Amino acid sequence: MNPQPLAPAPELTAETAKAAVAAMPRLGQGYVWQDLQVGQCFRTFRRTVTETDLVNFIGVTGMLEAIFIEDGYEGAAMAGRAVPGALTYCLIEGLILQTMIQGTGLAMLELQQKIFAPVMVGDTVHAVIEVTGVRPTSRSGRAVVTSRIDVWNQENQVVMSYVAKRLLAGRSPI
Repeated sequence: MNPQPLAPAPELTAETAKAAVAAMPRLGQGYVWQDLQVGQCFRTFRRTVTETDLVNFIGVTGMLEAIFIEDGYEGAAMAGRAVPGALTYCLIEGLILQTMIQGTGLAMLELQQKIFAPVMVGDTVHAVIEVTGVRPTSRSGRAVVTSRIDVWNQENQVVMSYVAKRLLAGRSPI
């Protein structure tokens, strides 16, 4: 079977081309609030925390705590390379941002967090997100979406749980 040669794209005016592109679905677009409902659950991909993640995070944040920068620190409460809870949170938020709220998340409004167990270099984490509230605002077709995020490690242990209230965009009017 011989592949057919590609024909040149038809000549379009700038205005027509812009309209055509705007009508195309965007790959990786997150959910608008109208697509979410209370009780809906999602899971993220898994992410292994590396030594590089730890080094880069403490370097950029200035979290130069001995337990994070010295392997085998004698004053540590546990063996191994613990990572800051803030790093675990940021990795999970990155997974959520890249998928669920890419292009639709407008603001983080409130966060309540509990940490239950340490995450160590080499651990693999993922999250389960449950939508617990959707409240449309009076302005611009937006809504406050509340979700509970449980972060799990490779041992099926919840290491962190948080509730996030975010401002999400709505579907564009047609």
